[in-house]
Amino acid sequence: MKTLVLPNRIISTPLPAFIMGIVNATPDSFFERSRGGLERALKLIEEGADILDIGGESTRPGAQYVSAEEELSRIIPVIRAVRKVSDIPISVDTRKKVVMEQAFLEGADILNDVSALEDDKALAEFVALKKITVILMHKRGIPAIMQNNTQYADAVLDVSDYLESRARYAISCGIEKTRIIVDPGIGFGKDVVANSALIKNCGTLCGGDYPVLIGISRKTCIGDMTGHGVDERLYGTVAANVIAIQNGASIVRVHDVIATADTLKVMNYLQ
Repeated sequence: MKTLVLPNRIISTPLPAFIMGIVNATPDSFFERSRGGLERALKLIEEGADILDIGGESTRPGAQYVSAEEELSRIIPVIRAVRKVSDIPISVDTRKKVVMEQAFLEGADILNDVSALEDDKALAEFVALKKITVILMHKRGIPAIMQNNTQYADAVLDVSDYLESRARYAISCGIEKTRIIVDPGIGFGKDVVANSALIKNCGTLCGGDYPVLIGISRKTCIGDMTGHGVDERLYGTVAANVIAIQNGASIVRVHDVIATADTLKVMNYLQ
């Protein structure tokens, strides 16, 4: 039984991992079918998502950051609408305190910060104060240029050391250890070799002290492995998620909830 500590509750799943469904309230996220608002959110809930991850700023390779005002205008109506019909845990994909502050007031439970609390120095204190669960992700550089530098001497060691340092920082700011999740940042400044090593060794990150989220759904490295474009990467994604879960991942962030849920049900049954 997997469990996660949220601000005002503990959630659990009998499956091998939690399923985080992606709701991109953006016009430019790399997988077009992930874009949307309430209708997409409700679809993912119906399909079996445990958590919704709602984002208003694309972090695909080459993307440009947007203002807090733009983010808020994209995500707050979605969070507000979801909260009228569901108490599903909501994660917000943002780097900004002002965005997370408003999202929390509307009912969000989790901060998913691709900057691991680096970009907004006021964010950690707010997260600690409100007992918000936080996902700390590794990336190298900003999305606009992150794929210009993808070589590592030892990707697993480098990423693990970085995430450990950010977890220590979070704890020093008052964030409880039980509310920290780490994400190796598949595809964020990494080539297929580094991504593969991180998928196969994700359970060793930070000595296994924190739940690990893997976000590999339909990404370029799946295309590198299969030779397929983004619309044909479902089966490769499912396979990679199975390997990640078998090697320690506790949460998988996905575009395709039904396929993932069925896969995890079969894994659970056969195990």
